Amino acid sequence: MADKTLETLFHETLKDVYYAEKKLTTNLRKMARAAQSPDLKAAFEAHEEETQTQVERLTQVFELIGKRPRAKTCDAIEGIISEAQEIMEEFKGSPAHDAGLLAAAQAVEHYEIVRYGTLKAWATQLGLDEAVTLLDATLQEETAADEKLSALAESVVNAAAEKAA
Repeated sequence: MADKTLETLFHETLKDVYYAEKKLTTNLRKMARAAQSPDLKAAFEAHEEETQTQVERLTQVFELIGKRPRAKTCDAIEGIISEAQEIMEEFKGSPAHDAGLLAAAQAVEHYEIVRYGTLKAWATQLGLDEAVTLLDATLQEETAADEKLSALAESVVNAAAEKAA
C-alpha cells in the first residue's frame, strides 16, 4: 500500500483523461460528420481542434511529473462514446438525432469537467504549480464548451427536434 499515494492517483487519473481526450479526437470527427445541424457540426469541429491542444497540455503535465505520456482505458468515455454511436445509428435522419448527439457531447464535457477539476485540485495539493495552470486552462475550455453546447441546444437543436416531431 505504500506506493498508493496521491502522486500515484494523480498519475493514474492523468492516464485516464489522456486516453479520453485521444479517443474523443477521433469521435468528435465522426460526430461532426453525422450532425445534421450546421451549427452543431461547427461546434464539434471546433472542439476537436481544441481537444488536440488539450492533449498537448496533458503531454506537458506528464513531462512535469517525469513520466512519459501513456493512456489507460477510460471505461466512462467508452460508455459515453458507445451511447453516442447508438444514437447515430438508431436516430439517423430523425429530428431527434442532433439532440441526442448534443446530449452525448455534454455527457463527455461533464465528465471532463469533473476530471480536470479533480486533477487541478490534486496538482495544487502536490505543489505542481505549472500543472495547475495547464489543467486550469483545459478546465476553462471544457466549461466554455459545455456552455456553448447548452446554448446551442436551447436555441437551435432541441427546438428543431421538437418542432419536427
